[in-house]
Amino acid sequence: MEAENKQVIFKGFIEGTPKETDLQVMPGISIKLKAPKGSGAFLVKNLYLSCDPYMRGRMRDFRDSYIPPFVPGQPIEGFGVSEVVDSDNPNFKPGDLVSGITGWEEYSLIHRTEQLRKIKQDDIPLSFHLGLLGMPGLTAYAGFNEVCSPKKGEYVLVSAASGAVGQLVGQLAKLLGCYVVGSSGSSQKVNLLRNKLGFDDAFNYKEEPDLDAALKRYFPQGIDIYFDNVGGEMLDAALVNMRIHGRIAVCGMVSEQNLSDPRGIHNLYNLITKRIRMQGFLQSDYLNIYPRFLEDVSSLYNQGKIVYIEDMNEGLESAPSAFVGLFSGRNVGKQVIRVAKYE
Repeated sequence: MEAENKQVIFKGFIEGTPKETDLQVMPGISIKLKAPKGSGAFLVKNLYLSCDPYMRGRMRDFRDSYIPPFVPGQPIEGFGVSEVVDSDNPNFKPGDLVSGITGWEEYSLIHRTEQLRKIKQDDIPLSFHLGLLGMPGLTAYAGFNEVCSPKKGEYVLVSAASGAVGQLVGQLAKLLGCYVVGSSGSSQKVNLLRNKLGFDDAFNYKEEPDLDAALKRYFPQGIDIYFDNVGGEMLDAALVNMRIHGRIAVCGMVSEQNLSDPRGIHNLYNLITKRIRMQGFLQSDYLNIYPRFLEDVSSLYNQGKIVYIEDMNEGLESAPSAFVGLFSGRNVGKQVIRVAKYE
């Protein structure tokens, strides 16, 4: 049996913010829906694909990173939820559902299985394995619990707070008994943070001409924990407003328009005077706690103690627009592309 394999091709290395024209949706060639004998590989039908800000780093011709760049002329890749169609690997059988790195295409041949996870079907939507129960969820869980060392009653600031990571960080902080304020880029997102995600307060940073003054308004007593998804001016303002022995988890730098020409941070002296601990991290540093994370967060979701917001785009044709929208804040919640319906 054969099928046409539509693909999203990476056209070439970029500087600055990604544009839709950096990616091209191609009809693809006809492929056999069989895993080659003796390959140890398996063929999957991709159901959902994840749009994540880290992927921008893979669009640069820069090799001194934790993950290699995309290959020009080839499909880009990222986290996905897929169904095994045919297998030459005894550990994966047709019908198995898996999450892990896959190609931005309708069908992918998977050779590497190190970080692939089988999905046990339950009442949680399959696409949540790219968000709440996937890389962003583990990022939030590990970043908040392990990097921030939070305590009940502390004051917490989350930037990009309605995004894939921030929305869970804020809810975990509230469940612990912290006071939580989120920043985001629209009034719609501010309303979501206050009314659906349960933050104590939220503000639109685009309406704040002076971020230092804004943080003093929301945190007159100072900030114990800043979960940073944006870097730039917000990080600078947070540094001035941290309390003694505050912690900053550096998760993302989405405000940097050009990773090859980054802006400096001015207020680092506060690290000394306030004895602040500021730490960058990757969720892959914490794969050892994934089982605990999965159990804890699944339980919280099933009990109705946390909610999760997705922004779902339909079809591979929508992929370039969905991905590029991350960098202007167009998405509301975790950005996902549905490639095919699971039947």
